[in-house]
Amino acid sequence: MKALILYSSRDGQTRAIASYIANKLQNTQNCDVFDLQQIEAIELEQYQKVLIGASVRYGHFSPALMKFVKRHAVQLNQMPSAFFAVNLTARKPEKRSPQTNAYTRKFLLSSPWQPKQCAVFAGALRYPRYRWFDRVMIRFIMKMTGGETDTSKEVEYTDWQQVDYFAQELSRLQYEK
Repeated sequence: MKALILYSSRDGQTRAIASYIANKLQNTQNCDVFDLQQIEAIELEQYQKVLIGASVRYGHFSPALMKFVKRHAVQLNQMPSAFFAVNLTARKPEKRSPQTNAYTRKFLLSSPWQPKQCAVFAGALRYPRYRWFDRVMIRFIMKMTGGETDTSKEVEYTDWQQVDYFAQELSRLQYEK
């Protein structure tokens, strides 16, 4: 059994989560992991399941996500597929589900693809790694939402137990008879 894991990551946390899930799945299936931004063409029929993970920056997923989903919606809807979103809003437990996370809910409502499994994970705040503009803007957003504003800090909010649980569920995802 072979799984495809695609990700769209701005600062690396979504890539880290995708790689972590791939490592968890390696016990039961081979995984190919690719950056959604760099993939030109892919033959989905060579995979038994697909996972797509994407991060949110300034309220939006990368346009590459919707472009890929629109191009492959029919195939994605016919096979076992899953989606995970990564954003800093999900640092609050009550914003960590597809139903309560505004970005994920909006994406799923506008998407022609309806994944069989979906999760929302908190990302990481990496102030020292951001460019000046991003550091200022993200600090402003965090101040408005009651988050960390010390720009010398890096904070990882990802709940790795939640990611483990999602990976376990994904390992059981298969074609419905």
